[in-house]
Amino acid sequence: MANVTTAQLFEEPFDADEYIERLAWRTPGGGSKGGAVAFDPKKLLEEFVNHIEELKQLDERIQRKVEKLEQQCHREAKEFAHKVQDLQRSNQVAFQHFQELDEHISYVATKVCHLGDQLEGVNTPRQRAVEAQRLMTYFNEFLDGELRSDVFNNPDKIKEAADIIQKLHLIAQELPFDRFSDVKAKIASKYHDLERQLIQEFTAAQRRGEIGRMREVAAVLLHFKGYAHCVDVYIKQCQEAHVKERLDETRNSDVEQYLKNLYDLYTRTTALAAKLSDFNLGSDKHTFLSKLIKNIFSCYLESYIDMERQYLQNRSGMILQRYYDSKNHQKRPVGTGSIQELKERIRQRTNLPLGPSIDTHGETFLSQEVVVNLLQETRHAFERCNKLSDPADLPKNAFSIFLLLVEYLCVDHIDYALEIGLSAIPSADAKNANLYFLDVVQQANTIFHLFDKQFNDHLMPLISSSPKLTECLHKKKEVIEQMEVKLDTGIDRTLNCMIGQMKHILATEQKKTDFKPEDENNVMIQYTTACSKVCAYVSKQVERVRRSMDGKNVDTVLTELGVRFHRLIHEHLQQFSYSSMGGMLAICDVAEYRRSAKDFRVPLVLQLFDTLHALCNLLVVAPDNLKQVCSGEQLTNLDRNLLHAFVQLRVDYRSARLGRHFS
Repeated sequence: MANVTTAQLFEEPFDADEYIERLAWRTPGGGSKGGAVAFDPKKLLEEFVNHIEELKQLDERIQRKVEKLEQQCHREAKEFAHKVQDLQRSNQVAFQHFQELDEHISYVATKVCHLGDQLEGVNTPRQRAVEAQRLMTYFNEFLDGELRSDVFNNPDKIKEAADIIQKLHLIAQELPFDRFSDVKAKIASKYHDLERQLIQEFTAAQRRGEIGRMREVAAVLLHFKGYAHCVDVYIKQCQEAHVKERLDETRNSDVEQYLKNLYDLYTRTTALAAKLSDFNLGSDKHTFLSKLIKNIFSCYLESYIDMERQYLQNRSGMILQRYYDSKNHQKRPVGTGSIQELKERIRQRTNLPLGPSIDTHGETFLSQEVVVNLLQETRHAFERCNKLSDPADLPKNAFSIFLLLVEYLCVDHIDYALEIGLSAIPSADAKNANLYFLDVVQQANTIFHLFDKQFNDHLMPLISSSPKLTECLHKKKEVIEQMEVKLDTGIDRTLNCMIGQMKHILATEQKKTDFKPEDENNVMIQYTTACSKVCAYVSKQVERVRRSMDGKNVDTVLTELGVRFHRLIHEHLQQFSYSSMGGMLAICDVAEYRRSAKDFRVPLVLQLFDTLHALCNLLVVAPDNLKQVCSGEQLTNLDRNLLHAFVQLRVDYRSARLGRHFS
């Protein structure tokens, strides 16, 4: 047990301090941190002494074992060394035998090569003589006008016949024409006949898919003049069989896949033609390859743009319908014609609600997912149009695709959402109105940036050098202007709703006693409740405008909102009479309004409220100082009637005879 315990204490990794600590911990009463048994140094000392003795005994046993293993290792090393020496001697003997054998083989090989050279020197002239005799025999048959040999009459021996006729054709080229014209014509006729048969056999083998036979026939044709025609046949057969199979199966069942396959096949074919043009295919190789491609794809390219437009119409309509179905929304017919236009003009100029507003429950009916899908489909259409259209028809075809994008993205989606958004804007006197039109504006701006990017990236390169460029730019400008009119109308009515909400807050929260308190000495507020709520509302709307707009539009809209906000407060303050303390409170309110005006970050708006703040000083200034204040920097350029109107709001206007300062 002691040995087992010691072995456990020696577990890797070994640490002397940890070893002593574990030994002490295992000793009853030896722990240093207390426990069930109190610390007993004697037991610990006794355990250490006993353990040291055990370690000495263990060391002796291990040492004896080590010595025994060392002796065994030395003995086995000597035995292994003797074996290695024996193997080295055997290897040296074998190597000597191999050298002798190699020398003998080299000697025999030299003799064989010498004998082969002698045999070849005798056999080569004999073979040439036999071949010449054989060709002369076949030449005599052409000379007699009767081809009796089986090689010319057996279709299975066409390869051998081709070899013979090719050699005879070369020989016939060297013969004088006047004596051998007939035989030369017969050999040439047979030459062209065999060439035609070989090309037919190559075509048939290709249709059967027998690649080995094709390789065999092509090797024979390699020595004929019509080998280039073999290449043409191969390319044409490959393309026609593959193109027809891939396009015809989807032409009527899956238009999308058909267009993808057509684009893919045509692109790969033109790339292949570009690679083939690097080879020696004749002086008019480019014309030949173009004609070959045209013959293969002409029947598909003629109807391409019609199928592209049909697919794009169906696909775009499906994308939009799927979106509206997901919203459980039935598209409303957008009114057109003179009556609708008259209503819109009246609504723009008067902001009168001509018909009930629609509650969209915060839905903008604009979807970036829909837009991305429509733009992606159109981008693919532009790419296919660029590759598959005839260069003369490319601008016209690209413009027709652009018109579909305008129809489905700009009219059926963006413009429809603007119409719904306009209809959902509440009247200016509505209470607690939710103004979702700014969300529509934000999304419409984002979408139109994507539309504009695709116009520049994918349409412009296709039409930039054609008369269609002007037409496209005009159409784009027309679409932008139409949407900007509706956006401006919606923003204007939304601003009216904001002002209406502020007016409602002021009407319900502002009391007449706010500016003419009963106890002038007991006014504890810094500004009125109405002012606090209006400023909180304004702050939210300013932030909302910043989120919804971009660029200069932010300053433009905030400027308009700020001017209307100032006009509202200016008119509102003129509805009350002001005591001295009430005037001070009005100044505090205007100071708070001015603090809100700083959020607009528009100098004009801040200037208007600075002037209004200066006007409010007329409500509290001492009567004798009125003329001096009116001549101040901020008030000196204002209409005297306006200054007089503010002074008339003071409760002491008549008693202090303040009107004389303006006479």
